Amino acid sequence: MAQDSVDLSCDYQFWMQKLSVWDQASTLETQQDTCVHLARFQEFLRKMYEALKEMDSNTIFERFPTIDQLLAKACWNPFILAYDESQKILIWCLCCLINKEPQNSRQSKLNSWVQGVLSHILSALRFDKEVALFTQGLGYAPIDYYPGLLKNMVLSLASELRENHLNGFNTQRRMTPEQLASLSRVCVPLITLPDVDPLVEALLVCHGHEPQEILQPEFFEAVNEAILLKKISLPMSAVVCLWLRHLPSLEKAMLHLFEKLISSESNCLRRIECFIKDSSLPQAACHPAIFRVVDEMFRCALLETDGAPEIIATIQVFTQCFLEALEKENKQLRFALKTYFPYTSPSLAMVLLQDPQDVPRGRWLQTLKHISELLREAVEDQTHGSRGGPLESWFLFIRFGGWAEMVAEQLLRSAAEPPAALLWLLAFYYSPRDGRQQRAQTMVQVKAVLGHLLAMSRSSSLSARDLQTAAGQDTDTDPRAPAEQLIRRLLLHFVLWAPGGHTIARDVVTLLAHTAEITHEIIGFLDQTLYRWDRLGIESPRSGKLARELLKELRTQV
Repeated sequence: MAQDSVDLSCDYQFWMQKLSVWDQASTLETQQDTCVHLARFQEFLRKMYEALKEMDSNTIFERFPTIDQLLAKACWNPFILAYDESQKILIWCLCCLINKEPQNSRQSKLNSWVQGVLSHILSALRFDKEVALFTQGLGYAPIDYYPGLLKNMVLSLASELRENHLNGFNTQRRMTPEQLASLSRVCVPLITLPDVDPLVEALLVCHGHEPQEILQPEFFEAVNEAILLKKISLPMSAVVCLWLRHLPSLEKAMLHLFEKLISSESNCLRRIECFIKDSSLPQAACHPAIFRVVDEMFRCALLETDGAPEIIATIQVFTQCFLEALEKENKQLRFALKTYFPYTSPSLAMVLLQDPQDVPRGRWLQTLKHISELLREAVEDQTHGSRGGPLESWFLFIRFGGWAEMVAEQLLRSAAEPPAALLWLLAFYYSPRDGRQQRAQTMVQVKAVLGHLLAMSRSSSLSARDLQTAAGQDTDTDPRAPAEQLIRRLLLHFVLWAPGGHTIARDVVTLLAHTAEITHEIIGFLDQTLYRWDRLGIESPRSGKLARELLKELRTQV
């Protein structure tokens, strides 16, 4: 590594002397010498770029104080610009000198100088010597007109691309595929320059008529990276075009979202909602093709984690953000529901898409029963066109998990006989793989627990231990079993809603949270409950205060 650094420094001095000689004389001999060395000089430029891209602007000038002079001399040499990939590599090197956030006037001047040189490179093959003589004759120095020239060139190319997109059938006015590919390649190192945004957008939106993608993969990758790191801001239409045209970019955007969610220390649902909205994925998912890819990646995450509650909660928040974006984009669906959920019953999808806050509270029970009937027919009778089996219906249902949580609350707040439809809905939500017989046993178990809880709610004295015993949580059953998770949810709902539940809430949580896994589960439940109450506007001051206090206490323990 040290030897490579020494070799590069020696090469640097050699080429600096060469460029000075070539710059001072324009004889036939110097031109011939230039042409002889073009291949070697390009290889030197490539090595320089590999070194420069690992440093910031200040470090570059500390190690190579005259780097700006070397690059300037190279950029004003027409032989170098015309040779192979030298022009592109010079652009890459120049972009390494740019300060993304200049801190002083020197850095700002450097940025302006780099912008001017980039303008010269881009115009070198389009504007001849007479143009330079003309502008100099008018009294303009290159530093005065190059920034404006870059801006005008970008706007001109963007306009040409838009015309190409709109008049693609007119072959005389179309850019050739080779020109488009070359233009996308040249843009790669320029993508983060603000003046280049219109050109990047135009390239993404402009669709060719060739059977295969003609823009360079590195262009898509660079644009996607800049979007994810918030270095550029493009209209949503351009982002959608990017993710439709380059699947790896969409997949990387999803992985980037997953990484942010995993690396964040405290992931309350409000924070998750901010991450999701900031990713632009819900807005882009209004296009069914993007929605299907996002949907598939969520499915994979769900299966890989064996239905982890955190993943389910994230999917539910994403779905809510997606529905809000869909409504904002167009009050009427541009695409049929079948395009988003092709393997589920349209009538089931339609009723689940209803936001609970848009349904009068007096009709919640009726709506829940209707959801249960449709799901049961889709899962057990297969009469509503569901082709994906129970898991397909379950995956649709968990997207709208607010309805499932409302089931528990409805059952605990009613003194009437628990409706079988609601018991079935809970059993299916927590254990979709069960057969009819096993699900029926879970329903019997849940019904018995509900009976005990309702009886205890009328008791004048409540104790956490009695509550735990009544719910069967003091036995040696596997706490990770779906039925046990369901019963824990019922207990937690009970202490939040029952008149005497508040007095024993902390004791109940202490008894239940005997492992780190269950503690995280309870934290997730409380966070999810508060998030849903806030959205639906159904939080009671006392229950809300208790839930927040419990959540704060549990978070300090983990």
